[in-house]
Amino acid sequence: MDREIEFLNAPTAMQRIENLKRLLCEEKEKPAVLSEYANNHIHTTFSFSPYSPTAAIWAARRAGLPTAGIMDHDSISGAREFREAGRLADVGTTCGVEMRIDWHDTPFAARRINNPDQLGVAYMTFHSIKARYFDQTRDFIAPYRERRNERNKKILANIKEATGIFVDFENDVLPLSQYIFGGSVTERHLLFALAKKVLPEGTEDEQYKLLGQYKAGLIHEVYVDPTDELVPLDEAIDFAKSIDSILCYAYLGDVTKSVTGDKAAAKFEDDYLEELIQFVAKKNIPAVTFMPSRNTPAQADAIMGMCDKYGLKQISGEDINSPSQSFICKQLAEPKFAHLVGAAWELVEREKKG
Repeated sequence: MDREIEFLNAPTAMQRIENLKRLLCEEKEKPAVLSEYANNHIHTTFSFSPYSPTAAIWAARRAGLPTAGIMDHDSISGAREFREAGRLADVGTTCGVEMRIDWHDTPFAARRINNPDQLGVAYMTFHSIKARYFDQTRDFIAPYRERRNERNKKILANIKEATGIFVDFENDVLPLSQYIFGGSVTERHLLFALAKKVLPEGTEDEQYKLLGQYKAGLIHEVYVDPTDELVPLDEAIDFAKSIDSILCYAYLGDVTKSVTGDKAAAKFEDDYLEELIQFVAKKNIPAVTFMPSRNTPAQADAIMGMCDKYGLKQISGEDINSPSQSFICKQLAEPKFAHLVGAAWELVEREKKG
């Protein structure tokens, strides 16, 4: 990890913001702005990422992004810092949360939707959460975040049984997270703690690479299905409306080779895509989010065509949670994806009004 990112990963948000001000003052030349790109799905240290909210803004700006979106699992607690860093760095910001949603009361209860670990469960994103709703969102998430930690401890017990390596939740895992500041603890934290035990002298890049291997393989052996930490679909829909957020179904598509190395080849929604998108529209879920770099051209054309057919908004984002990933999705420079960049700016402007 480079010096600037380490500087912006200081222990507290106040320190990180002050360090950003220093870097901006010392800057001799601003990075070129690549207006053909956007990213609405950047994870930070408040879920799992090598980037604090401030460091994420700096890295996005350095890559040329004129706008960036925070999207942490089960946490909105990095959003205020992210917005302030964006204001200082002149990067448009949009804020959201990603959660696992329970689809067991739907026709898709026995299907693998977009979650590789569990049938009848889907990742969904709450986009464009306005600042006045940050505290309400935090309070909504809080009980689910606590229940997740109970399951995390069960997964650690399974990791010890599978590998013979003891990973302590309090001493090995929590220090890797922003839990005490409202962040979440994810499976990646558990696997990263394991990687650090296995490669104690390894570089962080090597440890992240091992984490990716565990995510693609070991996790299926040690995983514990979430139950009461899942948000029922109808509750998610109602909550999104109550905070004036844009709830999105997150299209994954069948995976042949994972671009990030953390997903094994598997079948997901493609065989029943129209049935799924028709259901999403009937539930008044207003949008679909997808990542063009993860999809084949045929998959991207299919999901965009379905959204057009059923009147759903389209939002893009590159799932950033590793130092090896680029903040730039090169596909967005293609004319057929230009509307996704426009949608990102619509989110930014929407949140300014809130």
